[in-house]
Amino acid sequence: MIPALMPTYNRADLAFERGEGAWLWTADGRRYLDFGAGIATSSIGHNNPHLVKTIAEQAAKVMHVSNLYRVPQAERLAERLVETSFADSVFFCNSGAEANEGMIKAVRKYHAESGHPERFRMICFEGAFHGRTLATLAATGNEKYLAGFGPPVDGFDHVPFGNMNAVRAAITERTAGIMIEPVQGEGGVRPASLDFLRELRRACDEFGLLLALDEVQTGMGRSGKLWAHQWAGIEPDVMSSAKGIGGGFPLGAILAKEKVAQYLKPGTHGSTFGGNPLACAAGNAVLDVILAPGFLDHVDRVARHLWRGLLGLKERHPAVVEGVQGAGLLLGLKLKPEVSNTDMQAAAVAEGLLTVAAGQNVLRVAPPLIITEEEADEAVRLLDRACLRLTPEKAKEAAQ
Repeated sequence: MIPALMPTYNRADLAFERGEGAWLWTADGRRYLDFGAGIATSSIGHNNPHLVKTIAEQAAKVMHVSNLYRVPQAERLAERLVETSFADSVFFCNSGAEANEGMIKAVRKYHAESGHPERFRMICFEGAFHGRTLATLAATGNEKYLAGFGPPVDGFDHVPFGNMNAVRAAITERTAGIMIEPVQGEGGVRPASLDFLRELRRACDEFGLLLALDEVQTGMGRSGKLWAHQWAGIEPDVMSSAKGIGGGFPLGAILAKEKVAQYLKPGTHGSTFGGNPLACAAGNAVLDVILAPGFLDHVDRVARHLWRGLLGLKERHPAVVEGVQGAGLLLGLKLKPEVSNTDMQAAAVAEGLLTVAAGQNVLRVAPPLIITEEEADEAVRLLDRACLRLTPEKAKEAAQ
């Protein structure tokens, strides 16, 4: 018999009762170090006092009114995002998939309103993940995710990640834009090189395309800068954000330059829940923390410390760990083919550490941005023990 909760996930047999910072506890008192952060979403940790207080105070006033009326909390959050990004205007929604869906619509609308409705195709990349709606599934291009849902939405051309020659070869008179994650999260924690991002910007300028960045996972400080593309010194034309933007509360956003945003007029796009007072109060509280002096420097410093610790795992466990990749606090352990990332994930859970499997046999490490160097060291220690679980001969040696 099917369970009441639809079985669309392979859930671990863990249920958490409470959290504090980077730690979670089950009802029976077991404690886990959370280096998955709800898939890079609990950006400022669990039970952050400022976020909790802000949500509680707003919930006691008004949670939802719809976008038939002004929402001061959304206006303030939009102004702050504009001040700290390339964007001139922001649209709020509820998730990364919604943000990416809206971003695709914005790119198409821009060209249609500019007199080129034939320009609707997007160049996307192999290994991408942009969401689970029909359009974002087509942008993702993964056959496993597309199977059984009918013909894919037309308009998406996929090229190898990081291959500029392939990008240029794919550009036609029907190309509208290029859509890319600065770091492919689900696709194996693979960062685009900064030079590649710069080349994409140049190609978009050369051919009159829009650069659309999916910063759902890489944005909101995860890279050590507020937006990952800032490391490359470029600006997109339009960008999606979600996950960490609400610190765990459902919130997504489309950030756009005026030349794009001007065409999203009343009636062209909308969201019933998007940008409601409660969600935007949460978003403002998260920004309060992330924009505080020294916070992003802390993220960068701890990320580099964690990177060094993970490299040590590669040295100590060459039969398990093939390499380390990623950027900021979105890192991945590339595992040897003989060791599956799901086995490694289970071994880490057995040691009290939560991580997330990713594509290409990578174990994703994406902790809350508030972790300390001591917590990074503890995560490496637990991963070290997890590696021993997957190499029995070494575990025997360690016990002697």
